[in-house]
Amino acid sequence: MARVTGFGGYFFRSPDPERARRWYVEVLGAPLAADGEVMLPAAGPAVFAPFPADTGYFGPTGQATMINLMVDDLDGVLAAARAHGAVVDPRVEQLPFGRFGWITDCDGNRVELWEPARSASGAGS
Repeated sequence: MARVTGFGGYFFRSPDPERARRWYVEVLGAPLAADGEVMLPAAGPAVFAPFPADTGYFGPTGQATMINLMVDDLDGVLAAARAHGAVVDPRVEQLPFGRFGWITDCDGNRVELWEPARSASGAGS
């Protein structure tokens, strides 16, 4: 049977795509490909999870989707985001499979950051 083999990308609307690209490169340290696209390294399984239409988990903006980005140092990424003036949720959540934090990107989208537990083999929430 044919099946999905991995996470290939996340596509979203932005009123200023170039500004959004720069934001993800400058604030989160994401590498930029030769063609100008932001590249996210693939690092194992990723969660594909529907949420109820009225979820508050994506923040108060009413956004339809939220990306979860795996990070190697949650505290360091949150500090860098603060230093760049990003809105950072003060809450950090510790679960058996890792730590989670949240920031808001330059377009007002809530972004979940996940630092996997050292022994975690699954994906984030």
